[in-house]
Amino acid sequence: MAAFAVIEMRTRNPMFRLPLFRICAFAFGTISTFLAAVARGGLMFILIIWLQGIWLPQHGYNFEQTPLWAGIYMLPLTFGMLAAGPLSGYLSDHFGARPFASGGMIGTAISFLILLMLPTNFPFAVFALALALSGTSMGMFASPNRAAVMNSLPRAHRGAGGGMNQTFQNSAQVLSIGVFFTLMIAGLSSTLPETMRNGLVAHGVPAAVAGHAAQLPPVSILFAAFLGYNPVQHILGPQVLSALSASNRALVTGRSFFPQLIGGPFQSGLHEAFLFAVIACLVAAATSLMRGGRFHYTNEEDAYVPQQMMAGQGEESWPQAARSPVDE
Repeated sequence: MAAFAVIEMRTRNPMFRLPLFRICAFAFGTISTFLAAVARGGLMFILIIWLQGIWLPQHGYNFEQTPLWAGIYMLPLTFGMLAAGPLSGYLSDHFGARPFASGGMIGTAISFLILLMLPTNFPFAVFALALALSGTSMGMFASPNRAAVMNSLPRAHRGAGGGMNQTFQNSAQVLSIGVFFTLMIAGLSSTLPETMRNGLVAHGVPAAVAGHAAQLPPVSILFAAFLGYNPVQHILGPQVLSALSASNRALVTGRSFFPQLIGGPFQSGLHEAFLFAVIACLVAAATSLMRGGRFHYTNEEDAYVPQQMMAGQGEESWPQAARSPVDE
């Protein structure tokens, strides 16, 4: 990354035009984009695993059905984004991006706090309300923030600046998945092995087999549920299951055993992940507030050579409007 920054500052036609970060509205808008994507990128996977591995089986759905129904039960999030995105973009043209972008991040943090307080076997009405609030808040942030970032740039640099902003968002989403799963697995690893071992032994699984299953990486258990497999059936295999009594076999492969087994450890991991998301959203809201008022690049005489900004010349060689966008 250090080498990339040095090369980009010296090359004649850089991919990243780093001097654009001297524009306050662009810099803080891009940082807000990054933090917002970090807060929500991995969260979608966590919510889907929560539905598929715990909630849906406890409410009568077979593990094979859960991928489809998890998507259906996540629709309040989509509806919130669809409703808020265009409306907030329209309103931000008249009232500025800052109240919508910062308010959206605060609303997202509140939605994560609601999810943090829910039990693993939650009432769906409250869960749907939290999803709708999260989607609405994300929609409030995304469109105004992107418009403010683009409006802050000289016309000749809007393509590069938009690409830089999108790169920060995509990179943050990838990073977010790693962060959320690390926090989730760290929470599971502290309590899941013992809970798994004791639960399997109590229902006739040999201690050696139960101990081996308990030592498997938690991510394998999570992704078995994510892919629509019965996690216990996937872990034990047909040979071990065939040796159990009919009643124990039906119980450990039923819809309730695994969700009840993993519920406590999973909630421990959820708390860590949601707390991280809340902090990231609040920092994003504060960063968005620091962007200033309604910035628009007003000097449309973009005939100057863009390489002036990139070839190591001093800031005094830049057009004045590129350094100080007009605060309306």
